[in-house]
Amino acid sequence: METNTKELVKASLFLALGLILPYIFHFTGMPGNVFLPMHIPVLLCGLILGERYGLLIGFITPLINSVITGMPPIYPVAVAMAFELAAYGWLSGYLFKRKKSNVYIALILAMIFGRLISGIANYVLMGFVGKSFVLKLFMISAFVKPLWGILIQIIIIPFVVKAIERNSKAVSLNG
Repeated sequence: METNTKELVKASLFLALGLILPYIFHFTGMPGNVFLPMHIPVLLCGLILGERYGLLIGFITPLINSVITGMPPIYPVAVAMAFELAAYGWLSGYLFKRKKSNVYIALILAMIFGRLISGIANYVLMGFVGKSFVLKLFMISAFVKPLWGILIQIIIIPFVVKAIERNSKAVSLNG
């Protein structure tokens, strides 16, 4: 698998967006756990660059955010998010780029799969520190509280992916 400079630059852009967007939300007082600003660049990365970059950017983005800004807290939140976002990036890229699935199907299945991975990660991480995992609270925090963020992702991400694809085809035809 050859890595080219354009892919690395694009992956770096998605990582930068994954660091900047949550910071803007925290700075302005908008709740990140409602609007999910870190999820959008990771899902876009998977859909545009494929599963390898999606997994990598998804895994490191919450960890770097935690180290730089203290948000999210490193344990267990950032660690669990690393697995969740890695799952988003991997599955969205795998389904869309490799299996040629519809962008909506790839996106929604990745969002469900990532939340399943998040639940498993939280269950394991909470067990390590002797805390109990409450499924009802997890379901509310994974599906109810971030409803606006989920809707924003379903509306905006396919639009952005299609715009990028259209632009890429136009550039390749002209260049």
